[in-house]
Amino acid sequence: MSAEHRPGDDGSDNADSDIATGSADSEIATGSADGSADGTGTGATDRLGGAPVPFLDLGLQHRAIAADVDTAFARILDRCSFVGGSDVGEFEIAFGAYCGAEHAVGVANGTDAIVMALRALGIGPGDRVAVPANTFIATAEAVALVGGRVVVVDCDPIHQLIDPDSVANAMRSGRLSAVIAVDLYGQRAPIDQLVPLVRNHGAFLIEDAAQAQGATRFGAGIGSGVDVATTSFYPGKNLGAYGDGGAVITDSPALAHHVRLIANHGSRVRYQHEVVGTNSRLDTMQAAVLNAKLAHLDGWNEQRSAAATRYDEMLRDRADLRLPVEMRGNRHVWHVYNVRVHPSWRHRIVDRLNERGIGAAIHYPVAVHRTAAFADRVDIADGGCPAAESSAASTLSLPMFPGITLEQQERVVGTLIAALGELAAEHDVAHDPAKAPTPA
Repeated sequence: MSAEHRPGDDGSDNADSDIATGSADSEIATGSADGSADGTGTGATDRLGGAPVPFLDLGLQHRAIAADVDTAFARILDRCSFVGGSDVGEFEIAFGAYCGAEHAVGVANGTDAIVMALRALGIGPGDRVAVPANTFIATAEAVALVGGRVVVVDCDPIHQLIDPDSVANAMRSGRLSAVIAVDLYGQRAPIDQLVPLVRNHGAFLIEDAAQAQGATRFGAGIGSGVDVATTSFYPGKNLGAYGDGGAVITDSPALAHHVRLIANHGSRVRYQHEVVGTNSRLDTMQAAVLNAKLAHLDGWNEQRSAAATRYDEMLRDRADLRLPVEMRGNRHVWHVYNVRVHPSWRHRIVDRLNERGIGAAIHYPVAVHRTAAFADRVDIADGGCPAAESSAASTLSLPMFPGITLEQQERVVGTLIAALGELAAEHDVAHDPAKAPTPA
């Protein structure tokens, strides 16, 4: 089966065991290249020799916090404080402070976080909301779930972040009620460029920060400069729980209050329901895990950054790869390390990596407006989304997690270079350099 059609590469909930991260809250976040389900990467060596390298190794993180989690779980079980326990409030305060925000409201998952933010801002049926075409489907789903109309906009071709010029094009074709800026792969969107554009248009600016816990732009953390930010604590995120979880981050007490109201069946007082709400609460055990992990987040992000630098150094001279670029002013936290290859080779490269025990993945193989779910229910910004479609056709993600070793990265890079060399030989590139495809 080609990578373009491998389960999970299309953002499905049932990703196979070596696909391990995503943009919102619905993708598999554990697993290893040897097919084990626990994300530890243990198992037999692959047929070419060498230990498999998982896309993500959550076991390393768990071992660092196991004692703290065991203590917290024992306390929660003793008190039976499974919903609304003190750990939730403690985490909300700590995470809000970490982000530099006045309020963080825990909810059930990252998709709900976007839905709650939209509802709290009054976005509803008929409202047009700009969404980058190269995001995980949940960003667009949230707009559809509140009755809004998705307007897909392009990304910039260098950083693959939402393109302010494409947003401006979308505004010229009709009024936007909101713009959702996605912090893709671990770096914040160009919020400073979007703020004047959105404010002059009279729209709201929402930040989907599911992949960017700990990222900053000109020193400011997620939620800074926007009306509201959302994030996901799905296990594979930089700050991940042991199940689903999410949060809404804002400086507005009124907005935070409204989110809490909606997420708790529209109720502040039991059996008194002020609005039509839903059940979307961060449970106490997940909050306990997040409390334990938050203290390690900066250190883990630094390890990701060091790993990204090593990949850069090992791959910088490859003409057949395009490496990721950190936008000026950003502190990237490397949720994903993605490279670009020629579209005609991408699926074969991923297949060969996976076959040889390397947990490569694709984020994301289909632009939002090309999915069956949204093909006939979106507007497209003037000029289309050529950069996003190019990204969808050419991007692939290499193993990235805190604690990945130099030896593991050398094995990843060696296997990748071998696959590229094999494809070059198959296409007789040595005798005809014109046949060598260049990265999209």
